[in-house]
Amino acid sequence: MPKVKVDGVEIEVPQGATVLQACEAAGKEIPRFCYHERLTIAGNCRMCLVEVKPGPPKPQASCALPAADNQEIFTQTPMVKKAREGVMEFLLINHPLDCPICDQGGECDLQDQAIAYGRGHSRFEENKRAVTEKYMGPVVKTIMTRCIQCTRCVRFAEEVAGVEEIGAIGRGENMQITSYLEGAVTSELSGNVVDLCPVGALVSKPYSFEARPWELRKVPAIDVMDAVGTNIRLDHRFREVMRALPRINEDVNEEWAHDKTRHCVDGLVRNRLDRPWVRKGGKLLPASWDEAFAAIAKALKGASGEQIAGLAGDLQDLESVFALKTLLNGLGSTLHECRVDGARFDVTTPAAYRFNSTIAGIETAPVILLVGANPRWEAPLVNTRIRKAVKAGARVFRIGPPVDLTYPVTDLGDDLGLLGKLPKEVSEAFEGKANAALILGMGAAVHAGAYEAGRAAAAALGATFNLLHIAASRVGALDIGFTTEGGVEAIRARAGALKALFLLGVDEIDISAFAETFTVYIGTHGDRGVSHADVILPSAAYSEKHGTYVNLEGRVQVSEFGVFPPGEAREDWTIFRALSDVLGKPLPFDDLSQLRAAIAAEVPRLGRPGLTPVEPLPAWSGTAPAPAGPIVYPIEDFYLTNPIARASPTLQRCSAEILHGQTFQEAAE
Repeated sequence: MPKVKVDGVEIEVPQGATVLQACEAAGKEIPRFCYHERLTIAGNCRMCLVEVKPGPPKPQASCALPAADNQEIFTQTPMVKKAREGVMEFLLINHPLDCPICDQGGECDLQDQAIAYGRGHSRFEENKRAVTEKYMGPVVKTIMTRCIQCTRCVRFAEEVAGVEEIGAIGRGENMQITSYLEGAVTSELSGNVVDLCPVGALVSKPYSFEARPWELRKVPAIDVMDAVGTNIRLDHRFREVMRALPRINEDVNEEWAHDKTRHCVDGLVRNRLDRPWVRKGGKLLPASWDEAFAAIAKALKGASGEQIAGLAGDLQDLESVFALKTLLNGLGSTLHECRVDGARFDVTTPAAYRFNSTIAGIETAPVILLVGANPRWEAPLVNTRIRKAVKAGARVFRIGPPVDLTYPVTDLGDDLGLLGKLPKEVSEAFEGKANAALILGMGAAVHAGAYEAGRAAAAALGATFNLLHIAASRVGALDIGFTTEGGVEAIRARAGALKALFLLGVDEIDISAFAETFTVYIGTHGDRGVSHADVILPSAAYSEKHGTYVNLEGRVQVSEFGVFPPGEAREDWTIFRALSDVLGKPLPFDDLSQLRAAIAAEVPRLGRPGLTPVEPLPAWSGTAPAPAGPIVYPIEDFYLTNPIARASPTLQRCSAEILHGQTFQEAAE
């Protein structure tokens, strides 16, 4: 490994490291605009200049210069200081004086570095250049006069998102960044360019002119729009969440978040349930909590455990599901299920339903077989990892309908029967490959026998078996045993015998079979789940409560309380605790710490944040003929997959414009 001196301090750096990385390893701050750790090197802003010996007697761009043995690097010499001041002066020549009204104000790299490394005055008196705005869709707003052509957005779109729709046109002073034909960027990751932009050229369109960063309180949270468990930060003012931004977690989301994560927040204040409702005479009427609980107690009077059931939806925290399970068990019922989409798979051991390769580990897979999975929509940040594997040389095969995953895929067909008779090409590609992976999606798992056939195929190929979940609450609910033999179909088959059904945030399935069953809906939005409800109990959204979430790889993560729920809405577990008193079956916990202790006592690994290893998946024995039939992916519209997303005007417009081709008129500004 090369040994270099940085301002007189000798350090050792990894082979292939750049001078900029060597300086950072030595604790020196190097200014930059175009350089980003997760993107290729462009070397076009020239802000990261340093002096290097031996070498030419002039400053050099440290981001593009490899570190080598016996280099002496100087970061604070008068030559370096003067060079940086000159670069900053050129950058500011055409930059508009927008700071008082710019949404990037207070979070702007250009502001920070102009103060730290600039001259403090301008010698430029000519007119500034102006650039027309470019349209990039409903998520990204452009003010391209501010652009300094760092090309971060261009490189992100090409290298990470895999959608080459942002580029540069023109040369020199006439160079401009634009989307293809100035159309909407179709990537579900497009919002990340706002975070990448070091100036205010690309800002969040829904958040534009809404708040200043110093007005906002910041709360660490976990995203529930998919099962990845993206680490996010919720910025809120008073009782409204203004925006959601990603937090860095190298094992989960790196530093990215997809557009549904970022822009569902305006759905948190629309179409909300903020008071209990009770159906009287066929009509839902507002009620008090006491009246709602009394109606439930009346319906449950004399009911046996076999006549009471509960279903848990996709967005629930672990505490809520555990509280419902404990309540149902106290009433003598074991009819509870979290696989509301009808997926069928083994739940006897955690490794049987986890993403066993892990999110970060899938990057090292040399060959991957996708079965009934569309990771671009079902788990976009898993898809970026697979894309990195492909760029490193991995091959990807697919059984399922062809869709654009942003990387080359070898399509085998969309018939599940292919699992039992894989082509020789697939077997040869997997042969002798360590870390190879088979990913089974929910589009396949809903077919009887597909899970077993997937396990058998993974064993035959010598691949790691992975389930790609799409529900944030699913793995945690499976860990605590919120399942019933036969799944949701077994409960649906008993609909005529049921006296009561609890729906905990269940909005994505047809519940018409339970039309004659007394139904209690506990949720956040007046969405599909309330259609047949006899009692509606308003609960808190993920931004309004402390919650634990277990992602698809089994990683336990904790989300913090952000804002208070609207009106009379309450945290789900407190609703079940209060209801249990009315029903005469009080739950054995009175506060959150006691509830979490009860969860940890039942499943110890759920009391420890992080990824806890579990017993490896047992070797598959026997044969499993694959069921025949076409695969249908479970997500039809990426932007409108849950009640929060469907209530969001931003995501409604994303769906209409990006997926369905609807056009919108933009007002002149």
